[in-house]
Amino acid sequence: MMIREVAVMTTGDGSTGNDSGGKEVSKPDPDLLDFGKTVKAFRKRADWTQEEFRRRVGYSLQYVSSVEQGRRHPSAAFIRKAEEVLDAFGVIDIAAKRLTRRRGLASWFRQWADLEKEAIALNTYECRSVPGLLQTEACARALVADVLPLPSPPEAEARIAARIDRQALLTRIPYTIFSFIIDEAVILRQTGGPGVTRELIDHLLTVGELPNVDLQIMPLVSPHHAGLGGAFRLLETTEHEWAGYTEGQQSGQVLADPKDISLLHQRYAKLRIQALNPTDSAGLLMRLRGSL
Repeated sequence: MMIREVAVMTTGDGSTGNDSGGKEVSKPDPDLLDFGKTVKAFRKRADWTQEEFRRRVGYSLQYVSSVEQGRRHPSAAFIRKAEEVLDAFGVIDIAAKRLTRRRGLASWFRQWADLEKEAIALNTYECRSVPGLLQTEACARALVADVLPLPSPPEAEARIAARIDRQALLTRIPYTIFSFIIDEAVILRQTGGPGVTRELIDHLLTVGELPNVDLQIMPLVSPHHAGLGGAFRLLETTEHEWAGYTEGQQSGQVLADPKDISLLHQRYAKLRIQALNPTDSAGLLMRLRGSL
């Protein structure tokens, strides 16, 4: 896989539209295009023009055209009606589910999410919140609920579903090798409250026992800390290329320059030494749980 270095800036919260389907995108997403082609194929199978189809689903001609061209996110009502009138054997519903999962990812994160799927190794340092690959559903809900502007209920569910779906990477065969380093402060923050945090710690302990996962905690008191520049990630592709990723409030950047990758490798290597080893990290997590 060729890794392309790219920085993306947005002015929204990373969502790709809302459930009303009233928002067009300036650059079609591949999954939107696939969904539009699916609808168009079934419309042509029914031997209907766009005008005939739009009357049957109750939407404007412009709306239908935009959906088929991959420029508009379809509403849940449109998806249901299209599946019904086109008698699509559930194919449109399936295409919509894939679209929903994709929709739940921030626009600036999608390239990295695609790289994750092909990775053979993934290293993550996080000092702000629990990485999405390690979040429980309750933790994900608490984090999504705190993002402003507040998402619509369908968009919130899409974000949570996308986050949980990505976690299948942890147990797929052949294994991807994972290393996570998380600041203790992330746990002490108790995002979602004590109950959510207890469940989260139990989940972290379980994931930490997987044969392909190393989970380390950076203690709250750390005289030496190589991660003060912020959270970052590194991954190795099946072609043994390395890529890095950093993220800000409304932006994300995939890094491919060898100098940048070398710097992140150096910092991650130092963090692995400075953080508690996996066994001591598990002990700290159990003590934190006991204090809640």
